[in-house]
Amino acid sequence: MATHSLEHDLNQGDAWSGAKEPFKASYGKLMMWYFLLSDAFSFAGLLIAYGTLRFSVPSWPVPDFVFSTLPGGIHHAPLIFVTIMTFVLILSSVTMVRAVQEGHYNNKKGVIFWMLMTIIGGLGFLGCQAWEWTNLIATEHMTISTNPFGSHIEDGTYNVDEHGHPYAAGAVKESFTKGSSYIIHKVDDNWIQRSYTTASGETKVQQFGPKAFGGIFFFVTGFHGFHVFSGVAFLTIILLNVMSGLYEKRGNHYEMVEKIGLYWHFVDLVWVFVFLAFYLL
Repeated sequence: MATHSLEHDLNQGDAWSGAKEPFKASYGKLMMWYFLLSDAFSFAGLLIAYGTLRFSVPSWPVPDFVFSTLPGGIHHAPLIFVTIMTFVLILSSVTMVRAVQEGHYNNKKGVIFWMLMTIIGGLGFLGCQAWEWTNLIATEHMTISTNPFGSHIEDGTYNVDEHGHPYAAGAVKESFTKGSSYIIHKVDDNWIQRSYTTASGETKVQQFGPKAFGGIFFFVTGFHGFHVFSGVAFLTIILLNVMSGLYEKRGNHYEMVEKIGLYWHFVDLVWVFVFLAFYLL
């Protein structure tokens, strides 16, 4: 009986000896998962905060109206540009999968090619985001403290046109319904705010949209953009290491490529939730 117990303890001791990989994952991969989990909590908190604000403010801007511009002065194309951004980022995730696969096959040329494609995809996404921010700030004049976009909370009829000029006698005045979108224009450093008459006959002046919209939009999308920028930087460093033959010498089947792949897929997944919250809800 004692002999059987001793043999059992010795066999179990092998499982608790050093240099074993927990969950069949290396120490580096495990630490990457821990980092991604903690980062996911950060994004979750930000998106929950956005959702709380979004559904508690009746005049919150409508995404189809705010994000309806394309490069080249094209307007009234809701969500087309952000869809292109999303496609570019998801496509870069596919190329990252191919890079990891080529690493498993120890195909150095394949790893280099697909990692380069991933970097190009990441830079393409950052370029699109830079244009979107430039358009919102320079053209639409949206900042963290000023939001010209909003939505009506009651029915009414405008007393002046979109340039702030009173309608001519007999002209048909523009009417609006509750929930419809509006934008307060800025011309020569002056804001054009339109007066209107409500259905009950009360005269009011159109107000700016909720201040929180611009601040939380720029913060969350900027936070995600920083992750993409960091990913591109790390991808570039790892690509240079692959080209130098560093990982071939280590003989670890390009594990570093796989670890940065985990990070890149996480960045892509987070964007899906950011896209849902800011551009669809």
